[in-house]
Amino acid sequence: MAHSNQARKRARQNENARLRNKARLSSVRTAMKSLFAAVKAGDKQKAGALATKTCQLIDKAAKSNVLHLHKASRHKSQVMKAVGAMK
Repeated sequence: MAHSNQARKRARQNENARLRNKARLSSVRTAMKSLFAAVKAGDKQKAGALATKTCQLIDKAAKSNVLHLHKASRHKSQVMKAVGAMK
């Protein structure tokens, strides 16, 4: 356990950041899962709407260093490829 006030504060801040990062990553995973479910069901309208929302979430996660930029790019590519294949 931290002994100094500064170390205690850093521990609190780190815990808050961990929970914030966990929530953001979870929302990205949930959005991707629901998008791929819509693609599998063949709902083109819903998939198009979810694609923009999912890409926004991925970009926010990458901007706040929850996801690496290359991983975010790969996820966005997978999303757009799945939606684009729905012809």
